[in-house]
Amino acid sequence: MKMRIRTPPRLLELAGRSLLRDQALTMSTLEELPTELFPPLFMEAFSGRHCEALKLMVQAWPFLRLPLGSLMKRPCLETFQAVLDGLDALLTQRVRLRRWKLQVLDLQDVSENFWMVWSEVMASGCLPNDMWNRKPVQDCPRMRGQQPLTVFMDLCLKNRTLDECLTCLFLWVKQREGLLHLCCKKLKMLGMPLHNIRNILKIVNLDCIQEVEVNCNWTLPVLAEFTPYLGQMRNLHRLVLSDVDVSRYISPEKKKEFVIQFTSQFLKLRYLQKLYMNSVSFLEGHLDQLLSCLKTPLKILAITNCVLLESDLRHLSKCPSIGQLKTLDLTGIRLANFSLVPLQVLLEKVAGTLEYLDLDDCGIVDSQVNTILPALSRCFELTTFNFRGNPVSMATLENLLCHTIRFNNLCLELYPAPRESYDAGGTLCRSRFAQLGAELMGRVRDLREPKRILFCTDYCPRCGNRSFYDLELDQCCC
Repeated sequence: MKMRIRTPPRLLELAGRSLLRDQALTMSTLEELPTELFPPLFMEAFSGRHCEALKLMVQAWPFLRLPLGSLMKRPCLETFQAVLDGLDALLTQRVRLRRWKLQVLDLQDVSENFWMVWSEVMASGCLPNDMWNRKPVQDCPRMRGQQPLTVFMDLCLKNRTLDECLTCLFLWVKQREGLLHLCCKKLKMLGMPLHNIRNILKIVNLDCIQEVEVNCNWTLPVLAEFTPYLGQMRNLHRLVLSDVDVSRYISPEKKKEFVIQFTSQFLKLRYLQKLYMNSVSFLEGHLDQLLSCLKTPLKILAITNCVLLESDLRHLSKCPSIGQLKTLDLTGIRLANFSLVPLQVLLEKVAGTLEYLDLDDCGIVDSQVNTILPALSRCFELTTFNFRGNPVSMATLENLLCHTIRFNNLCLELYPAPRESYDAGGTLCRSRFAQLGAELMGRVRDLREPKRILFCTDYCPRCGNRSFYDLELDQCCC
């Protein structure tokens, strides 16, 4: 029986570096190269900008997947173009390789650094191939094998124009339509003008997008221009929409038309689970139009820093799609003059699933708290509860804390400083706050053992920070 002698990984790596240094890499030498040498050799070629070697290595890449994104922390157009040139040779079938396996070019900036992991396993002599051969078909609904190559990427459009590498990529993709499939799972729009965004969305397969964040200070008419693209993102799971203003020059009739244009797209989003809307001014009096178009149960609903009517809150409590919420965030929704019966109904609906409840800065007063306490006391799954920013008294806080006695899963609790902590002019009396904070903390410890609990003041008018009481007073910096 013959015994196979395996060359130590370190010697293989040194031999590969020698090939790079001497510019001796050819297609024939790559086809004979041990598979385990490719990742460290590719890293060396990429960091050293050996462009001709990169072209050849891409053509001979022996794995299903090339995770290039984690190497492009500081992208270089020259090396990126070399990778694309290598892919061109495959796509146009100018080369015939016995072991051509590459199917996925992954440009996502993954948290796990596959290349460093590979270097570590090379050093240990343990050489698993599975992490290079995982093909994320389930992440791409359009990936059916018609195209020989799929490109995965996340997009963050935060400047007015694309950087040179993205410009190069999109031009390359556009010129090779039908030969490859561009799949973008996460799309962030943080400042690019809509007319530039439109040109990009025409290239990306919109039904691959699973997460979208829009924070461009758009007006409602501009949002209406974007809505046809939103409706094509049929596999969208998460939508974040921030800072959309209604122009003062829009008539009520036109506003209603734009709102219907936007909300009707939700009829097509049958996988939407997480919806965040912050500083969106057109929701006032129109929330029912949005809620009626939700076709699947939401897990997360965050409507923050918006103006709502009491009727909007009633519609929210009756919405069939909120019965399985895990997160409800109403930060900055002013509820001071509302009946909180709709909020009570809403909390009753989600009591069995709700894990995160944020009522920060809602202006809730003493007379309103009793309305929601029975429903709140049944939210046993809560891990985070934020009630700060509501001007309630010491007695109301003590009553509220008594209703959280059976919240065994609570990891973080945030409550306002009692109203008695302030003088008649609204100025914080620090010694009084420290005294009341100690009393409240003692009261909690008599009832249960909290994991993390804070009593927080209003924002300081001088420094903009809050003071809070934990086990002792932590003052703002001014």
